[in-house]
Amino acid sequence: MTKKRKLLQKILSGSKNIQFNELESLIKAFGFNLVRISGSHHIYSRSDIPEIINIQNKKGQVSAYQIRQFLTLIEEYNLILKEDQE
Repeated sequence: MTKKRKLLQKILSGSKNIQFNELESLIKAFGFNLVRISGSHHIYSRSDIPEIINIQNKKGQVSAYQIRQFLTLIEEYNLILKEDQE
């Protein structure tokens, strides 16, 4: 199992101890691109999805509600994790 798949499983299992850089790499692995940074807000989008993903780096962590929003988009649009590029 790849690192990103393990991270996705960790998130799906309900772990609240998710680092900002971990979620950021997972967002990118689902095909989202960073479009802008506004203060502490990092905004990601994908051309085939009208919604954006907004995450904040709070002392290296991300908020649980932001993780839930990301998971909702994955489910709603049946997004597939790209293979690890590592």
